[in-house]
Amino acid sequence: MALKTFTGETMKDVMAQVKAEFGDDALIVSNKVIKQGTLTSPGLYEVVVQVDQPQPTPKANPRTSSSPKSQQTKHQEKSEDDIVLDISNLARKINSISNNSFDTYQKSTSSSSTTSTSSGFNSSIVDIKELQKEIQEVANTVKLLQHSIWDMNNCDRDKLVIPPEFSEIYAISKNSGMSKAHLDEIMMLTLKHMPIKMRKSPVTIRRYFNTLLRRLIPIRHEKELPSSTKKIMMFVGPTGVGKTTTIAKLAARYAYQMQRKYKVGIMTLDTYRIGAVEQLMRYAQMMKLSIETVVDPSDFVEALNRLRHNDIILIDTVGSSQHDKEKVDKINSFLSIDTFATIDVNLVMSATTKYEDLKDIYEKFSILNIDTLVITKLDETTKIGNVFSLIYDVKKPLNYFSIGQEVPDDLMVASQEYLIDTMLKDIK
Repeated sequence: MALKTFTGETMKDVMAQVKAEFGDDALIVSNKVIKQGTLTSPGLYEVVVQVDQPQPTPKANPRTSSSPKSQQTKHQEKSEDDIVLDISNLARKINSISNNSFDTYQKSTSSSSTTSTSSGFNSSIVDIKELQKEIQEVANTVKLLQHSIWDMNNCDRDKLVIPPEFSEIYAISKNSGMSKAHLDEIMMLTLKHMPIKMRKSPVTIRRYFNTLLRRLIPIRHEKELPSSTKKIMMFVGPTGVGKTTTIAKLAARYAYQMQRKYKVGIMTLDTYRIGAVEQLMRYAQMMKLSIETVVDPSDFVEALNRLRHNDIILIDTVGSSQHDKEKVDKINSFLSIDTFATIDVNLVMSATTKYEDLKDIYEKFSILNIDTLVITKLDETTKIGNVFSLIYDVKKPLNYFSIGQEVPDDLMVASQEYLIDTMLKDIK
């Protein structure tokens, strides 16, 4: 091991020399104050840096030498214990620098009371602050290395390489359930367009990535309905995602909770489940709302006309597997009928469904010309990266979130902030 010594009148000057020659990767062995600066004479500071020397190439030994492929494999493989050891050594360096800087501060404070003027004391304070800044940069590096350990042994060297400063946000995003293909694509865009100066702070990186993800989420904002305008909303989706409960929450919201109190009517096409019909009828009765039950498409127009005096009409449909083409086609037959207002089709899906199934559900129901998406059961899962990936993939706007079973309280207007902040909630 070779050592190189740097000296200067202030610690700031010495650190600048080290950084100019070795950059941010310099390994500091020791630093000390040789001579404290006074009013009439400059100080003298010393920093010793380890210099890596190239190792001599050993002669080949036919009995002990390995094949080139074997040597390359051994070179690439670095155990997790080695990595942890490196981090521990780096942590000790931080403590050493921090202690030395504190000792320097005490000496300068003591000296300033007898031999230094106020300008000399202020110069020492500046040196200490500069050194503390360097310590913080090293501390940030340690934290980033800790977050990067998880993927070092399993990374694919032929694919995206994540810089250490992005390893924390990458790990949390991947753990959220987001599609890896989407995450890699977004990370590549981030690495390409994020300014270099913003990459030095982990806080800045997290804020930048959070803002970027929000901008990728389309939202259908809730707007006040113009007077004399009618709105028809149909809710479709698989069995058990909470369509009926969501309709009850929306009915209460439109009729009682908004600044303008709308006249709301309810229609159900779900005659397969007696319980669903009875549930809606109870809600309608409690809220004093009109309700119609329809079996065949031939009765659809007549039932809509009976609800025409309402501002908003909410239509419940039979829940079905996305692979039950017969039921999906029957719902589509209602949509092919001419009505007095355009029908907005809202696809309701559960946040507890994995991404691949969410995408399959969307594709099978897409013959209904989906307008917006409603996500339910956000209170029943801790990982909603699957929802982000679906929105990123299909580019359909979100409308509402269901965050519990209580009617009407557990319903909220969809927002980018809520989705992304919940998805990345592990970031403190």
